[in-house]
Amino acid sequence: MADPPRSAWQRARSAAVLLGPAFVAAIAYVDPGNVASNISAGAQFGYLLVWVIVMANVMAALVQFLSAKLGLVTGMSLPEAVRAKAGRPIRLSYWAQAEIVAMATDLAEVVGGAIALNLLFGLPLLLGGVITGLVSLALLAVQNRRGQRPFERVVTGMLAVIAVGFLASVVIAPPSASGTLGGLVPRFDGTESVLLAAAMIGATVMPHAVYLHSGLARDRHGSPEPGPLRARLLKITKVDVGLAMVLAGTVNMAMLLMAAQTLRGRDGIDTIEAAHGAVRDVLGPGAALLLAIGLLASGLASTSVGAYAGAMIMDGLLHRTVPLLVRRVVTLVPALAILAVGFDPTRALIVSQVVLSFGIPFALIPLVRFTSDRALMGEDVNHRVTTGLAWLVAGIISALNVALIYLTVTGG
Repeated sequence: MADPPRSAWQRARSAAVLLGPAFVAAIAYVDPGNVASNISAGAQFGYLLVWVIVMANVMAALVQFLSAKLGLVTGMSLPEAVRAKAGRPIRLSYWAQAEIVAMATDLAEVVGGAIALNLLFGLPLLLGGVITGLVSLALLAVQNRRGQRPFERVVTGMLAVIAVGFLASVVIAPPSASGTLGGLVPRFDGTESVLLAAAMIGATVMPHAVYLHSGLARDRHGSPEPGPLRARLLKITKVDVGLAMVLAGTVNMAMLLMAAQTLRGRDGIDTIEAAHGAVRDVLGPGAALLLAIGLLASGLASTSVGAYAGAMIMDGLLHRTVPLLVRRVVTLVPALAILAVGFDPTRALIVSQVVLSFGIPFALIPLVRFTSDRALMGEDVNHRVTTGLAWLVAGIISALNVALIYLTVTGG
């Protein structure tokens, strides 16, 4: 006897249950590094670089969908696919750079959490870093003991807190509609605006998010054979990625618009602490409190997701499993060391983004190559247009990261 037809509500509810992996990966797009670059862009150039936020999120959506598709179709995470195609020396060197990237990721997230705790409670940065690390351990314990679904719910909940924290300022002081629309026209205003645009785009697609999403999608949905089920999961994955990127893009846009509306033209807005103080002066303590809470949630969630990604990378490339909590402690040490020696926290965030830049091509180039390989992907191989766009995105992001590294090193 055939099953009775389902209502539109039942179908939507069934699809909604399958959402989640993209929201975990999307945490990388609202981490403390994004906070620093977006607020700097708005404070220095107002609405000029609104178009950069839009372009960056469109590119990120394509990259994240390709990563999820690789996991669904092949049953392999991106690190596992690299391992299957590479010899031992390449695997080891690939893993070494991925570990450096993981530590740089952790540095940015822990420093961001420490800054937030300093703003909220006046805690010393080192103590704030330790607390950030301990709370992230608790978040990872959720995944370790209860599985991926509860971890997804916790991280998605924190993503909602981040959204409220950064959208509040825009609600309190609505940005200029004409200024926002004018900012959608691509243009620059001098070398500094080019550098900031490169930082915003180049730091958008974080390597660990690309690696992680392939494994998250595979672990959540499995690797179904070609047919209706796989086609349905790929469609739902597009929705998952689309919704997650819209949310992350909205938060990033809110950061820039808040700075453009309230911080533009103010002197000394070159750190997150200074921006927080300016928001308190202009919009009041309530807005400043919500901004600090959003930053704290960003640091806590992103450091947990980064540690999760690091474990997946090691397991995929080397087939060696280190307990997730042990890995968390190891990658936490460099971040705490930076805070202990008194290195400027905002500068540490910037340096970490430059280090992350080195890892971008290692993630994007194999991803595009693998998803364009018919022998590997079968009937779900990328369309030629998709492949062309993916190579264009990989080329743009890689080139901008090279430019960012060069300008940072040379002081240009």
